[in-house]
Amino acid sequence: MNQYNYMTFKSVSYAMKVETALKKCGVNFKIIPVPRSISSSCGLCVRFQKEDMEKFKEIIEKNSLVYDNIYLDI
Repeated sequence: MNQYNYMTFKSVSYAMKVETALKKCGVNFKIIPVPRSISSSCGLCVRFQKEDMEKFKEIIEKNSLVYDNIYLDI
């Protein structure tokens, strides 16, 4: 069974900027509605596999992107 992490955002525009950067890098992710167990004002999050955490952080930092929080193993 896959374990996922979820990256949340304060606005949809931040989510879209991250989506664009991730597509360019060719990593596996999915934009989904924020699960009910997670609180977020934006409503969208990026779901990615647990083992890709370092790769995602690297992409975010390299592109100076903004996210709200990362929820682990939900």
